[in-house]
Amino acid sequence: MPIKSTLQGGATFDADLRDRHLVYDYAVEDDHGSISKWRYEFWFFNEDRVVYAIHGGPMAGRQNYQAATYQCIRPGELWQCNWLEETGTIVSMVYDLQQNRITTMLAFSQGHWEQNEAAHGDKRNPEDFDRWRGLAKVGTQMDRVILCEQASIVEDFRGAGDLKPIEMDWATL
Repeated sequence: MPIKSTLQGGATFDADLRDRHLVYDYAVEDDHGSISKWRYEFWFFNEDRVVYAIHGGPMAGRQNYQAATYQCIRPGELWQCNWLEETGTIVSMVYDLQQNRITTMLAFSQGHWEQNEAAHGDKRNPEDFDRWRGLAKVGTQMDRVILCEQASIVEDFRGAGDLKPIEMDWATL
């Protein structure tokens, strides 16, 4: 069900998120204390869909779009965006407009996490899409890897940028 365009306090989905494009970096510390940057690119396409690309970290090389749900926490300040991927991975992202921060909780399926190279590619490619669906069948709900991270936004603009637009009738799961 689409969310209402106008929210209390005068803030709207249209003003806060619609067509907003973010590029952000996670600074992830490994077991040895070394920091690596994982760059993500994310486009709030509309009230039903998100489009993203991953440029760094173990999932680098992934281009995807998903059906998403949104929840306004504080108009003009905080939004939550959630989706389920065809790999079985669950994503919950909080966008802090005031602090220019992204906070995520990802529950990776065992297949997605342990076979992350198989999760690379572009969802628009039928072979990639089918392979990703197969990753969801590896393991059980108990075999998830939970990853919680925060990222700093390095670019914030409107429009597609380098991401490819999508059609609303394209499959998401």
